[in-house]
Amino acid sequence: MDGRLAAQAGRALLVANVRYWSSVARPVAQQLSRWRSRAEEIRDPTLRALASQKLAEEGFNAEVAAMLATLVPRSHRGDTVTAIVALEVLYDYLDGLTESPSHESPDDGYRLFAAFTDAVTPMLAPIGDYYRYHPHSEDGGYLDELVATVRAALARLPSTTRFTDILQRSAERGAEAQLRIHAATLSGPGQLERWAKLNAVGTPLQWREFLAGAACSVLAVHALIAAAADARTTYEQALEIDRIYLSISVLPTILDSLIDYERDLNAGQPGYVQYYDDRDVLAGRLVSVIDDAVGHARRAPHGAHHVMTLVGVVAYYTSAPTAKNEFALPVTEHVTRRLRPLIGPTLAVMHTWRAMKRVRTRHGSQIPESVGGAA
Repeated sequence: MDGRLAAQAGRALLVANVRYWSSVARPVAQQLSRWRSRAEEIRDPTLRALASQKLAEEGFNAEVAAMLATLVPRSHRGDTVTAIVALEVLYDYLDGLTESPSHESPDDGYRLFAAFTDAVTPMLAPIGDYYRYHPHSEDGGYLDELVATVRAALARLPSTTRFTDILQRSAERGAEAQLRIHAATLSGPGQLERWAKLNAVGTPLQWREFLAGAACSVLAVHALIAAAADARTTYEQALEIDRIYLSISVLPTILDSLIDYERDLNAGQPGYVQYYDDRDVLAGRLVSVIDDAVGHARRAPHGAHHVMTLVGVVAYYTSAPTAKNEFALPVTEHVTRRLRPLIGPTLAVMHTWRAMKRVRTRHGSQIPESVGGAA
């Protein structure tokens, strides 16, 4: 990465943190508190336990995704936070509901994930009746309220109608990838490869990276929500944002699997890196994805912020203690070298955050989960 772009991304990190802590962190905390309270009201004990568990274990996802709200005008920042947090809570909940597909209800996952696409298309009538094929449904309106909250907030953003179809396609891509990954336990991995090869056509990604990016496409949807809050965002710019974040979304899927490889292997559940026979090939493909995303981000509006996001994602995973394991280290070193000089200070921030979290956890208190740049 050249020094000028690194400096711009570093400034973007500082600006994003100032805005986050002054105008985003509190609304995010309020929204998460709202959904925790709603989850506790769910009548069905199975659904209540799942919703509460997802919020407890993955609320961090919403906090970090909301960093994208620092890009939008202050007048639309509240609605952007509301939409991003509710959508992430919705997505994580749906992921849990569909994690164990059944031969008896093959349509269950698709009906449930219709809530995800309904949420981001407020100009279209919602499908509704999301639990039609699910054995549990008494959620006290929790799922419907999540969908309605995202739709209402998105409808108030100035550019939503300009690229509703892009939002819809991005959400559908993420839903399809998740459902196919979950279905691999029943139908095998062959259908994953066939689907990914077909849909990777016209993108800069090979099928393995496309599948990884699609699996984490909720990040691209969040970026599009932030873009919808800017009245100047054009249709072409929204397409470019979706393209950039599809590539950035490759990184969480693969890096998470990489650093957890030994644990997953010992558990008899090899993760995503099982699709790569050679670590050198894996490292090379990750660098190719990074180069493509950075190249396109530098030409896009708020490009430095997008680069900062990419570097933050890499730093978050490569700062984990397991990133230094024998299997992961050659790949993480190769990837981080590509992001010098910006990766150095970003890694330092991440290491400090992880150390503070360990200390506070030992003392029984909590540390704010938001970390600048890992959006």
